[in-house]
Amino acid sequence: MLGLTVQNFLSAATGMAVLVALIRGLVRRTSNGIGNAWADLVRATLYVLLPLSAIIALLLVSQGTIQTFAAYVHTASGQVIAMGPVASQVAIKMLGTNGGGFFNANSAHPFENPNALSNLIHMLAIFAIPAALCLTFGKMVKDRRQGWAVLAAMTLLFVLALSATTWAEARGNAGLKNLPVDQVATLQQGGGNMEGKEVRFGTGATSLFATITTSASCGAVNGWHDSFTPLGGLVPLWLIQLGEVVFGGVGSGLYGMLLFALVAVFIGGLMVGRTPEYLGKKIEAFEMKMASIAILLPSAAILIGTAAAVLSTTATASVSNPGPHGFTQILYAFSSASQNNGSAFGGLSVNIPFYNYGLALAMLVGRFGVILPVLAIAGSLGRKKVTPEGLGTLPTHTPLFVAVLVGVVLLVGALTYLPALALGPIAEQLALR
Repeated sequence: MLGLTVQNFLSAATGMAVLVALIRGLVRRTSNGIGNAWADLVRATLYVLLPLSAIIALLLVSQGTIQTFAAYVHTASGQVIAMGPVASQVAIKMLGTNGGGFFNANSAHPFENPNALSNLIHMLAIFAIPAALCLTFGKMVKDRRQGWAVLAAMTLLFVLALSATTWAEARGNAGLKNLPVDQVATLQQGGGNMEGKEVRFGTGATSLFATITTSASCGAVNGWHDSFTPLGGLVPLWLIQLGEVVFGGVGSGLYGMLLFALVAVFIGGLMVGRTPEYLGKKIEAFEMKMASIAILLPSAAILIGTAAAVLSTTATASVSNPGPHGFTQILYAFSSASQNNGSAFGGLSVNIPFYNYGLALAMLVGRFGVILPVLAIAGSLGRKKVTPEGLGTLPTHTPLFVAVLVGVVLLVGALTYLPALALGPIAEQLALR
């Protein structure tokens, strides 16, 4: 409780500190500093994470999530029922988008997630701070429209992803169509693809939870992603691979989306033959190099790691479903590690040296490979003067910019990962027809 909770708070506070440093770089003029990391960590922990965690923990306890130091319960039939201070751990697990679970079943376990209301609390906690930080961004740059524009882009991507996941899971498993299996929703059953899902949540709430937890950098799950349909599993996987910028982790989601915003204004500037600007700061070669490194390093860790695993007989021996689905399991593992998610497809046994070291290296590259370039961009922008807007300046608060930003995110994701996805979930879907 003492050891892991510290990391849960500090990981979320670190994301907020890096984000605030980047925003300061955008708003400060000819400054040699972007703030104090220790001060930002303390503020984020004391004023945001601790109070909200206490509130969420009490809400979860009110719904039946256990919070106790009592000994494990031994039943007359020989079963052992695990106990513990679950609510307090789950609160920061969700609020800090840390993921994991007190129990192995994670948020599917009734002691962690007893009912529909606690399930809603879990999901709201995941998105609460990442969504609010968009408004914080608008306030800090003294133009709330900028925050609303980023929030609109995130929301649009989230709605598209949720629609695709829900549709795929509600249709059911195509491989069962010729068998005497009823997958139609009725008053007696939820219908759809119910494999790996809690009956109390069904396909709808499970698809929503899966989309939220992979949009954010939260590895909590209330259903088994490994049991999703090929297309249903493709969407959470792709959301992770995009860098989890659709709301994303606490702080990390927004500074990841701001990297894409810099790329978007750079492309817009090239179109009109003018040096691109974002919030009055010129975006030049150094910023684009750093943004490119931050976007490409995690992608390289994912694809190179997956390729190395596929070529290793030791690594492929851990796959439970050889073929396209097994490839997806490996791709998901390296995507989740590199892009700071922590969820898993579940069918891959990763407790061998290859995956222990390989995934740890992917985590290292995926985290510091983004944080360090972001801080470099913040320092570079903070030293620049503010350039007045001109006729060639691309407005970054309009629906047009929202569309350009969404297009850049989708284009980068498609070009980077489509070949790998074609070998995994897309090939598996085609084999079911």
